[in-house]
Amino acid sequence: MTREEISWILYDVANSAFVLIVVTAVMPIFFKDIAAVGLDPAVSTAHWGFANSFASLLLALLAPVLGSIADYRFFKKRFLLAFFGLGVAATLMLTTIQPGDWRLCLAIFVLAKVGYAGANLFYDAFLVDVAPPERMDWVSAMGYAAGYIGSVVPFLWVLHLISRASAATPGAALPEGAARLGFAGVAVWWLIFTIPLALFLRQKHFLPSSRRPVVDSFRRLWRTLGEIRRYRNVFLFLVAYFFYIDGVDTIIVMATAYGRDIGLGVDVLILAILTIQLVAFPFTLLYGRLARAFPGKTMLYVGIGVYMAIVLLAFFLPDAGSMRAKTILFWVLAVLVATSMGGIQALSRSYFGRLIPAQRSAAFFGFYNIFGKFAAIVGPFMMGAVSRASGSSRFGVLSILVLFVIGGIVLKRVQTDTLREEAAA
Repeated sequence: MTREEISWILYDVANSAFVLIVVTAVMPIFFKDIAAVGLDPAVSTAHWGFANSFASLLLALLAPVLGSIADYRFFKKRFLLAFFGLGVAATLMLTTIQPGDWRLCLAIFVLAKVGYAGANLFYDAFLVDVAPPERMDWVSAMGYAAGYIGSVVPFLWVLHLISRASAATPGAALPEGAARLGFAGVAVWWLIFTIPLALFLRQKHFLPSSRRPVVDSFRRLWRTLGEIRRYRNVFLFLVAYFFYIDGVDTIIVMATAYGRDIGLGVDVLILAILTIQLVAFPFTLLYGRLARAFPGKTMLYVGIGVYMAIVLLAFFLPDAGSMRAKTILFWVLAVLVATSMGGIQALSRSYFGRLIPAQRSAAFFGFYNIFGKFAAIVGPFMMGAVSRASGSSRFGVLSILVLFVIGGIVLKRVQTDTLREEAAA
């Protein structure tokens, strides 16, 4: 691989620690056990879902405008580093949260997630600068795979801190000190592995400079929107992506909160997430390899099918009977999530990257991200609302099934053999 490809992949190692520890594993438990102590479990789960939705809404509103501006020379990298800085700073601020500070906790978490997701917008757009079209599937898959396996290192450290602190009281609330130290470690890890990107990544495809970059960017924004509507297959793919990636993201951000609601211990949840990271590494690479033998659309259907099975199993999880049976079924779900989590995201990114003009990648990926972020609003909000209305998180989980069904139906309408012709038009 080239130096640029390696530097790009290492940023996935950097920010994946944030996703694994803050978004997925520790922060949901920290919020429920410490920041939201005293709140009804269904209510705290709903608040967690609403906060994730609000963070996605903020970025969805910013993404197309910032993406359009970032297509000018040097801007893509500057925006990436600015949002990265916001994410690192907010992650450090999470160490100040005290028991009962659930509102402040959610506010800081929203800032951290906006920083992470905003940086990812421009990181995704850099794919066209670091890899040619024929290598995009593999490089994109390598990014996700390296992120999964690389983030295991800080996660094991955090796991060690939590296990040592809670050894005397297994199954009790998450140890506060260990969690706070873990948040600080995530910020440091994120910073260190972003250094190669800051040093070596260059924006190879860009638009000529403009005297009025903001005004011209808004004009291009509307033009890009019209082009997306005109390219039927590109638009259909974005609509399909809106629905199925919403289901994927919702499962990622809500899984540990749901596991806590049905009575699973902190140690079980943490170890299950560690297993997901380890299993996801080879399966993400497998998706990248299989994309050479089978159409990318076929592999996306495989991922959607796996996630539909996950939703149905998760709905019946509370009926498993004993805690032992629930724990075993939860482990089955964890492995299933790991088999397709990275593959469906990596191939979606590269599938879209081959459709768009390289010199306007940030603008097009701005819309790619706005579809993804608006999708991430619907799923957690829907799960939170249904959970609160029904008084049970399991019905909130079941509601996610409709997202995968709609996404699969719309994806079927995308005519793969005309994608390259549209992109060249």
